[in-house]
Amino acid sequence: MTSPMFGKVALVGIGLIGSSMAHAMRRAGLAGHIAGYARREETLDAARACGFADSLHSDVREAVRDADLVVLATPVGSFGELAQSFAPALKQGAIVSDVGSVKSAVVRDVGPHIPQGVHFIPAHPIAGTEQSGPESGFAELFDGRWCILTPPPGTDEGAVATLRAFWEACGSNVDIMDPKHHDLVLAITSHVPHLIAYNIVGTADDLEAVTEGEVIKYSAGGFRDFTRIAASDPTMWRDVFLNNRDAVLEVLGRFSEDLSALQRAIRWGDGDALFNLFTRTRAIRRGIVDAGQDSAVPNFGRNPKLPPKP
Repeated sequence: MTSPMFGKVALVGIGLIGSSMAHAMRRAGLAGHIAGYARREETLDAARACGFADSLHSDVREAVRDADLVVLATPVGSFGELAQSFAPALKQGAIVSDVGSVKSAVVRDVGPHIPQGVHFIPAHPIAGTEQSGPESGFAELFDGRWCILTPPPGTDEGAVATLRAFWEACGSNVDIMDPKHHDLVLAITSHVPHLIAYNIVGTADDLEAVTEGEVIKYSAGGFRDFTRIAASDPTMWRDVFLNNRDAVLEVLGRFSEDLSALQRAIRWGDGDALFNLFTRTRAIRRGIVDAGQDSAVPNFGRNPKLPPKP
């Protein structure tokens, strides 16, 4: 029988991503022992009911003790305090990583607390749903998705190769990227789209001429998909925007300029400008489908008669 890649993995955070990692590790036999940490007792109770962890802890030092891989999977705003707390209990030779969708802030907040002899390799699995909590995880979440590693200069190449192999065994494709460039890429592909979704749903809620009942009753596909995105965990997204401020503001400024140009085209009846933009953006959608990052079947592959997969 093949021995697991890691003797013990500690998940510091057991919501959607942490619990999905546990399920993926179980599926691939990657960990001899999976330890989970959560601050709230009700979260630990939910995790116990799911049964994906071998041990559960409210003391983060106990969770990471003797772990070969430690993964921060809480909102990014809490990373620095947690790292400072568990750093004295880290095992020599261990890998410390994370799943946050911001990377420069993770390097800034976590890196200074990592002791000599421990490998620090930030990571971002680009996968998720609007669900949250231990019961929302499932092993297939990472299948065919990308995970980006952002190792600081001088990181041990063997440790990077091990973490790459880990994420590949969880089902992901893996890329390596500079943290600042990662944050700009994610600002345009994830962060600003979420901000727009939160804003348009908020605008609908504030529009006095249209009742909330009408918004819900007559939701067309576009608005319905915005509400799905806007249902994402508010604590996580608050921390994302506060910790990727520069990249988000840069992309948001460009978006505002492009939106003004679109507004002028509508005002002046410039049908050619509208048609050209819609044609160009349609090609982007086709590229996403061709890359296997979404489905081209009707309703984006969602069966309207079935509840969404958790």
